[in-house]
Amino acid sequence: MTLTGFIPNRHRETVLFSMLALCWGSSFVAIEIGLEYVPPLLFAGFRYAIAGLIVFGYAALVTDRLWPRTVSEWLAVSLAGVFVIALYHGLLYLGELYVSGALAATVASTAPILTAAFAGVLLPDERLAPAGIVGFVLGLLGVVAIVQPSPSALGGDVTLGAALVFASAAAFALGTVLVRPIESTLPLESLQAWAMVIGAGVLLAWAGLRGESVAAIEWTGAALLTFGYLTLISGVFAFLLYFELLERSGATQVVLVGYAEPVVAMGVSWLLLGQVVDSVTVLGLAVILVGFVLIKREALRALLRSLLGTRSTTL
Repeated sequence: MTLTGFIPNRHRETVLFSMLALCWGSSFVAIEIGLEYVPPLLFAGFRYAIAGLIVFGYAALVTDRLWPRTVSEWLAVSLAGVFVIALYHGLLYLGELYVSGALAATVASTAPILTAAFAGVLLPDERLAPAGIVGFVLGLLGVVAIVQPSPSALGGDVTLGAALVFASAAAFALGTVLVRPIESTLPLESLQAWAMVIGAGVLLAWAGLRGESVAAIEWTGAALLTFGYLTLISGVFAFLLYFELLERSGATQVVLVGYAEPVVAMGVSWLLLGQVVDSVTVLGLAVILVGFVLIKREALRALLRSLLGTRSTTL
């Protein structure tokens, strides 16, 4: 029985998508709250150290192999650990010292566009068509609209925070592209577990170099609650949802979760913190989404046909 075996089959993909968007979208707000009490890199490092060990346990139950066997497989888990876990989350947490979780989620939604751009440069079979180049430019314009840079604000906190979050999205995208052509038969669950543990090690070493100390942690209820939520719900539980959705729906639908995350983050920010994003941020998100649609138009068209075909067979 799968994690969501209790959900009727015809509604399972919709429920999985919604649950994953809720888990990952709310994580940006949980990070924002937790950073009031925990240094950023220690926060991220401890989170993924624990989550990685739990995912290792899950992988031991559902897969036939935990350990990488070849140099290529070790390279894959190392690249995923450094780029997708350590650099992505380290830069994201540092960025959220300066910007809200909702704004961070919106800037981070450029990751799929950046992934396509890096793939177009680094992978010969995935060159961007002219419409894809237009989509990439629109994604960048969406970020500019969100940040609203001006000569007087270029050195400000919002600009710095948005730049760090954008760099985190770029690290995630680059790591995803670098891992893609590597030949590996290591199960995805095992790869994720190794990536989390390796990434946690890099984050904790980075925290030491930055001078972060465990003594600086304020052991409040809010700190423990956000850490537990990020580790167990947005970390372990969400990745189990991700595995199942990836298996059922494919990569394109999973990527679309990234565009639901900012909406969730905006709603959670309003409910918990009373924060309301301005209309320019919403416009920026819409422009980023249009850019993604232009880049992935063929895959989205195929996904839409698949969904419509599945629905017609269940009526």
